[in-house]
Amino acid sequence: MMKLHPGWHTGLDGYFMMYLTKWKRAAVLLLFIWIAVTYLVISPLRCDSSSEESIDFQERLKTASLQLELLKQQHSNLISQIKKSSGLNVNLNEIDAAEFHNGGGPSEEYENLRRRIYSNTKEIWYFINHELTKLVNDDVQPEKVQAILDQVADRKRSLLSDQEKLPKLDGYEDWRRSEASEVSDLVQKRLKYLQNPPDCRDARKVICNLNKGCGFGCQLHHIVYCLIFAYATERTLILNSKGWRYNNKGWEYVFHPISDTCTTAYDDKVVPWPGSILTASYDAKVVSLPFIDSVSQKPKFLPLAVPSDLAHRIVRFNGDPSSWWIGQMLKYVLKPRAAMQKAINETIAKMNFKNPIVGVHIRRTDKVGTEAAFHHIDEYMVHVKEYYRTLEMTKHVDKKRVYLATDDANVLQDARNKYKEYEFLGDPSIAKTAATHRRYTPLSLTGLLVDLHMLAMCDYIVCTFSSQVGRVAYEMMQANRPDASDSFHSLDDIYYFGGQNAHDRRALMNHEAAGQEISFQAGDLIGIAGNHWNGFGRGTNKRTNLNGLIPWYKTADHLVLYPFPEYKHLQPDTRQKDL
Repeated sequence: MMKLHPGWHTGLDGYFMMYLTKWKRAAVLLLFIWIAVTYLVISPLRCDSSSEESIDFQERLKTASLQLELLKQQHSNLISQIKKSSGLNVNLNEIDAAEFHNGGGPSEEYENLRRRIYSNTKEIWYFINHELTKLVNDDVQPEKVQAILDQVADRKRSLLSDQEKLPKLDGYEDWRRSEASEVSDLVQKRLKYLQNPPDCRDARKVICNLNKGCGFGCQLHHIVYCLIFAYATERTLILNSKGWRYNNKGWEYVFHPISDTCTTAYDDKVVPWPGSILTASYDAKVVSLPFIDSVSQKPKFLPLAVPSDLAHRIVRFNGDPSSWWIGQMLKYVLKPRAAMQKAINETIAKMNFKNPIVGVHIRRTDKVGTEAAFHHIDEYMVHVKEYYRTLEMTKHVDKKRVYLATDDANVLQDARNKYKEYEFLGDPSIAKTAATHRRYTPLSLTGLLVDLHMLAMCDYIVCTFSSQVGRVAYEMMQANRPDASDSFHSLDDIYYFGGQNAHDRRALMNHEAAGQEISFQAGDLIGIAGNHWNGFGRGTNKRTNLNGLIPWYKTADHLVLYPFPEYKHLQPDTRQKDL
């Protein structure tokens, strides 16, 4: 874990007492969480412990009880930290200085633990729900099993609702918003400088051709890949977009150009990247990029890597730094011109868009049967219902609103007919323009931008991450709020960036294989193929090269850091003014 040398506030004693109070609040809350989850698993089984059904339930839930031990251990860790730093006569030199670094804010350890408890509570539910649903499908007293499922679901919602309050009660909510804004502003300032060099003719450049034969979300991610390459190599990105399939005149006729002052390579020789040893493309003044899919040896700075000089700040306000970083690239390039923005605003004005609201993106047409499976509207609405049930535990919901974005014009009316207790917002004409034979038109692009904008403004989205549009909507959410890492549910894939480097998780504890599982030791890197949403995922242990199922809760995402240029001449670290 990264450590920074702190500066000390003059009111350190008062800050220290506040720190202890916050840790105690978190510890007490986690104690209640652990007690509640323990009761959650045991109580449905104790009424008739001698029956065969009860014994069967106990066997199937034995693994879940092991997961509870993890929550217990996490609670004990918090208690031990309090005991280590409690008392009025404590020596402040004995306290980990990292708790006070960077002018305040929660520590990385606290934020990682808080997010891990939230994630593992969901993993317990995935496991119990999967195991008991199998009993229902086997017609083994389905009513009793369903009653247990309903009770477990309600208690899970209560746990998640309580845990969602933690960042609002720990005293750092304003700090997170401020820090997220500062880091975002810093990234945007660096990109603006990079894209507007003092002397365009002398600047090193990278050429990105927007001629990839794919949809808008895919093309957006192609530009993001090019911009990350430019940022990592300190080159100005030149976007060649004449003949763009959404507008023949080019990107600049729909969006503001990504550079105000440097839009040409002049007559300089353009060297393909990566080229050969003889071409020395890294040293060439102007290089052109291939599509990310065709790069055999990908640079380590490509997603899911994040800049090492910013990572220690990002992880303290955001639970998914990789998507936040990609969202910053989108924030820089997605700036519609006045005419397009006017069309977007007029469409939005016709809708009764209010919070709370859940966004649902349903991709059909060309994706189904090729890149993704068919998902019925009912599958999406399960998670919409779950979101509102959890929300209603803490606040009154006047209307359950859903913004429905789809490329199938029939879905919206079907949803309104079937789920009358919900208010569905959406524009059927947008779905019609998204049909395959009309997709690559300016009108279709306007509709798609409306959908993306609306989905990103929703409190929560339900989508499929096999769809580029679903992932773009999530990345845009990450760009316009401090942390949207818990504000989505994907029906299929975990989050990824097309053409990314390996996505690894690191083992946090030892595990002995059973059945189709693989063994691993704490510290092992496991290459991830996906989460099965039943308490397990599939991956390959990079130490043993064995592939199989892994218990998700025993692992955590491995954040890849890369030493991107720090552009230190642009702006000093503004945090120093508070130290």
